[in-house]
Amino acid sequence: MRAVEIRTFGGPDGLAVIDLPSPVPAAGEVLISVEAIGVGGVDTVIRSGALAGFGFREGHIPGNEVAGTVTAVGDGVDPAWIGRRVWAFTGEGGGYVERTAVPVEKLLSLPENLSATDAVALGTSGMVAHFGLAHAPFEAGESVLVRGAAGSIGIMTVQLAARGGASAVAVTTSSSERGDRLRELGATHVLDRSGAGDGPAGYDVIVDIVSGVDMPSFFDRLNPNGRMVVVGVVAGMPPADFGAKLMATFRKSLSFAAFSADSIPEPDRRKASAEQFAAATRGELRSVVHELLPLEKAVLAHRKMDDGEVFGRIVLTP
Repeated sequence: MRAVEIRTFGGPDGLAVIDLPSPVPAAGEVLISVEAIGVGGVDTVIRSGALAGFGFREGHIPGNEVAGTVTAVGDGVDPAWIGRRVWAFTGEGGGYVERTAVPVEKLLSLPENLSATDAVALGTSGMVAHFGLAHAPFEAGESVLVRGAAGSIGIMTVQLAARGGASAVAVTTSSSERGDRLRELGATHVLDRSGAGDGPAGYDVIVDIVSGVDMPSFFDRLNPNGRMVVVGVVAGMPPADFGAKLMATFRKSLSFAAFSADSIPEPDRRKASAEQFAAATRGELRSVVHELLPLEKAVLAHRKMDDGEVFGRIVLTP
């Protein structure tokens, strides 16, 4: 089967299409014929080599979510899974493939009227947005700023904050056109990437998907007792001394946290995703797909991600 690996760390051209033996499901696993693969910001960060210190190596196959149809099961798995349309969280990678073997406990059956494409546009992004807001914790009536809102996690955070009763949902983004689209999804205020613009004087919660060198400047935008949660590092790691900026605001009692979905137990992840899939079928949440590209165009997908062209989710199709 075809797969895409990170042959060399660095730019998108470091990705390569390779041939691998088709996997055979082990005990407790199912084999999925993949129909849709979500391309996430974390994939581009891993590909760049920025997370090599976390154990990622060249030769890694990126992709942490797929959707498709179960075609075979391993020992101990109910054969009734065969033929079911499913979404799967593959974890730290392994999703850029035509077929994949996944532990049955990582599966979620898809509602009949939810496509594989919509599932990967909602799946991991919605999970991170849900638990990122909970990690703050965010409560109804509070104001929220989503930094880097045009990506799939940001779009889901905007929708969930608005749906959760935020008094204001401000976003940072790169253009007025993107701002208009984010308003349609629930944003109340649109700011530029630096946070400048007509918005509230301060925020109770900031969800930051960007991080990078400018992250500490956003501490100034938190209200007293405000909380910042970093859920992504698409612009790289923050400065090593960012804690000094936080301590300079000591009298405001601010809080900072990092959040990774890896810290959430599998049953809780599946429950949150199932609820969001159901909400999408009722029209309460919207999936936003930027573009469908074939698996062999993974380099182009990553190039578009690096260039900041993407609004929502790029989906690869084997």
